[in-house]
Amino acid sequence: MDKDRIKNAVREILAAIGEEPEREGLRGTPERIADMYEEIFSGLGEDPEKCLEIHFQQEKYEELVLVKDIPFYSMCEHHMVPFFGKAHIGYLPKSGKLTGLSKLARVLEVYSKRPQLQERLTGDVADSIMRKLEPYGVIVVIEAEHMCMTMRGIKKAGSKTVTSAVRGVFETDAKARAEALSMINNGR
Repeated sequence: MDKDRIKNAVREILAAIGEEPEREGLRGTPERIADMYEEIFSGLGEDPEKCLEIHFQQEKYEELVLVKDIPFYSMCEHHMVPFFGKAHIGYLPKSGKLTGLSKLARVLEVYSKRPQLQERLTGDVADSIMRKLEPYGVIVVIEAEHMCMTMRGIKKAGSKTVTSAVRGVFETDAKARAEALSMINNGR
């Protein structure tokens, strides 16, 4: 990440909107934004599938594993404003291949720390888990509020966008999909 280019761009944007970049309250803003971008876009330099390398191979468990209500935030690549919410990630392990529960959340975190679309984020998380763990199936449901709909445009605060990605058995077995969705929706 080229922090100097970011700082210069922020100064230009501030001037373009009619602000004085050297005004007391704005003097450190270009540096703060460059630091923030380095943090919130850190997923650009990471391979999400490396998060799944630690797993257990000898367990006999082949039932649904579901981690619910994983908080996340990302940046909408269309407007460069945040969207945030929670994700639910489940998989049906095959041949005793289990990963640590936190690894599922970590895959989400890496993908969400990139300029993003919610639809792509949902699918990328599911695809990575399918490739790396080779389970019977994966289900990912993401619920998010988009600031591009809250603070600009239509201005509908509190509206949620829900996306899902189903892979493997969850695509073909309505009963398995219904069980996973029931577990996601119950207990709220």
